[in-house]
Amino acid sequence: MTQPDTVKVIETANWILRDGAKILSVRSHGRDRFYLPGGKVDPGETPLDAVKREINEELGVTLLPETIRELGIFAGHGHNQPNGAIVRMTCFIADYTGTLSPAREIAEMRWLTPHERHLMAPMGQKITAALFDI
Repeated sequence: MTQPDTVKVIETANWILRDGAKILSVRSHGRDRFYLPGGKVDPGETPLDAVKREINEELGVTLLPETIRELGIFAGHGHNQPNGAIVRMTCFIADYTGTLSPAREIAEMRWLTPHERHLMAPMGQKITAALFDI
């Protein structure tokens, strides 16, 4: 008897920052698409802890704890993920302190409009469409 195929689920925590009709997006070195800032949840870490850590590492800012709110959880096939892995994104909104600046693996940050969402990975496109009700 064969074992059923299992699909890998990658847990991430992501920050959604809007400025009117634009959403903050980042592109990692060597990647061709933009993503919502954030990253993988480490073992033993909560999504809340992960989003605070990732945003500080990637963009050099600190999320203000009293303003952090979970927006929702979105799941779908990950961009450039092997064997059809599913990305499960816990998304947060929050105010921040500091100056946004790409750091570590982030090559570029850009404020994208809903009409530029084709520059984003598929999950970013899906979430942006939902946020802007398009």
